[in-house]
Amino acid sequence: MLSVSRVASRMTGVVARFSTGGHGDGAGRGGGSGGSIRDAGGAFGKMEAAREDEYFYKKQKAQLEELRKHIQQEVDHHKSQLENHQKVLDRHQKRISEIEAEKRALGKE
Repeated sequence: MLSVSRVASRMTGVVARFSTGGHGDGAGRGGGSGGSIRDAGGAFGKMEAAREDEYFYKKQKAQLEELRKHIQQEVDHHKSQLENHQKVLDRHQKRISEIEAEKRALGKE
C-alpha cells in the first residue's frame, strides 16, 4: 500500500528529474537523453514533454484513487469488526449479569 506522502514524493522526484530546463528544450543535465524528439527541442519536444506531464498526472490521479478505495475498504472492514465485537461484548455482559443473578438467588436460600 502506498501512502499519500510516498505517492507525492515519488511524483515530485519524477517532476524534478524532467524539469532541468524548459520542457522539451533538449537533453537534461542527468546525462541521459530524452529521445531524439526531446533532444531536438522545439515544438515537438515541448509537445512530448506535455504528454509526459499528462501521463504522470493521470498516473498519480489513478494511484490516489486506488489508495482512497483501499483505505475506504479498510474503514468498512474495521466498522464491521467493531459491530461484531460490540455484539460479543454485549452477549458476555448479559451472561455475567445472569451468573451474578443466579449467585444472588443461591445465596438467599
